[in-house]
Amino acid sequence: MDDFIFIYITNPTKAEARTIAKHLLKKKLIACANIHGPVNSLYPWKGKLADEGEYILIAKTVKGLWERVRRAVEKIHSYSVPCIVRISVSSNRKYFKWLKSELK
Repeated sequence: MDDFIFIYITNPTKAEARTIAKHLLKKKLIACANIHGPVNSLYPWKGKLADEGEYILIAKTVKGLWERVRRAVEKIHSYSVPCIVRISVSSNRKYFKWLKSELK
């Protein structure tokens, strides 16, 4: 079960987060997606302090699909520098078994 990961992706709109989640689900690169927000994100950008509302997409998958998910998100994400972060997690066996059954 050490193979289980979350992929944390920030998005400018809920619609974009949903589009990315549906794309990844249709390709069977993730088994589940959670969308949270809006949240406030503060960060330096082009010499100024940005203070923006964003939506967080948490995509659930396995380590072996990380690179494919990352590349797929980079192709369709609207940000020039999207936040796509891999987080290792653990889960109960039944959930992990289900998750793996939904992936390529």
